[in-house]
Amino acid sequence: MILGRVVGTIVATRKDPRLEGFKLLIVKPMAPDGKDESGYVIAVDTVSAGSKETVIVVSGSSARMAEGCKDKPVDASIVGIVDTVSLT
Repeated sequence: MILGRVVGTIVATRKDPRLEGFKLLIVKPMAPDGKDESGYVIAVDTVSAGSKETVIVVSGSSARMAEGCKDKPVDASIVGIVDTVSLT
């Protein structure tokens, strides 16, 4: 799983028909202390996440197990919106 922050959206008017109706978001991976990590992930939003929200992203076969993603060409899915992160 990846902890990240939503930093943007992707609009693709031409895409695989199995992705019609899905919202695509750009997620910046981050450490639990809130510091940005390198790179970006484009993920299908399955939980109605919004801009700047902290989210949980799953990738690979786990992404295709998210709600509505079965048998879809998905490699990353947002499966949770994070309320708090606590390091002990």
